[in-house]
Amino acid sequence: MSRASALYLGLPIAVIALAALSLFVGVANLRPGALWSDPEALRLLAISRIPRTFAALLTGGAMAVAGVIMQMLVRNRFVEPGTAGTAQGAALGILGVTLLAPALPLFFKMIVASVSALLSMLLFLALIRKIPPRAPLLVPLVGLVYSGVIGAAVTFIGYQTDLLQYVEIWMNGEFSGVISGRYELLWLAGGMAIAAYVTADQFTIAGLGRDASVNLGLNYRQVVALGLAVVSMTTALVVVTVGMIPFVGLVVPNIVARLMGDNLRASLPMVACLGGAMVLGCDILGRVLRFPYEVPVGTVFGVLGAAVFLWLLFMRPAHAR
Repeated sequence: MSRASALYLGLPIAVIALAALSLFVGVANLRPGALWSDPEALRLLAISRIPRTFAALLTGGAMAVAGVIMQMLVRNRFVEPGTAGTAQGAALGILGVTLLAPALPLFFKMIVASVSALLSMLLFLALIRKIPPRAPLLVPLVGLVYSGVIGAAVTFIGYQTDLLQYVEIWMNGEFSGVISGRYELLWLAGGMAIAAYVTADQFTIAGLGRDASVNLGLNYRQVVALGLAVVSMTTALVVVTVGMIPFVGLVVPNIVARLMGDNLRASLPMVACLGGAMVLGCDILGRVLRFPYEVPVGTVFGVLGAAVFLWLLFMRPAHAR
């Protein structure tokens, strides 16, 4: 069995197993047998455990897909929304609308965050155009500096306006506050991932570069605009709902690309599955590390994601298919 076939077979099973485990892990004791006799157990399942499980899967899958799209547009494997200023731009937009129009509904705050994330990403793209093509490692370095500057601005404004606690929530994702009625915007992020899959072939061609794409008959500007919309909206939805989770859009696409190559039509479903499985697994781990207290999933994934990324740097890549 090839590695791609093993991935197609094993990942859905892993997602189902982790989802089943997530339903019964938490401070409140919930046993499978109680679902048939205890109405409170069913209520806990419907209000908290099922929404939290779906939120983790949607967040991981959508952010992993957004990472793939961003890497294709930038043509660099070492960038993601969290290291290119996109997530920080979304947080800046949320902070601004919280200060200027705190009574706005959450949906409109998401729109403002999406526009802010889009503008931040456009500025990043303008910056990296100045980098020589022969120095690709400068791209993630510029992204780290750029995202650090925006993040510092968000922290400073939050400190000056006594909103630092909210800033910490937006900058470090966690699912402890997810209940029914407070996570449904993430289904829109899932819709963005589906839209990316529908146009996967076009993103694959766009990853060859502007000149090659145009020569192949692709409307390069239209595809780039769609990609920017997918990344900015997905990032804003995740930051608004659960906060930023680092390394998801960096580690997951690189793992799948090493195993399956760069054909997005074949690899994008596996990117979404692996992203969802890893985020949900880290969320479960965060619940049990200091039980009955919780470690935020952003912290757990940040540690594990950094270790996995270092491992990927020394792993032999697979040929594109």
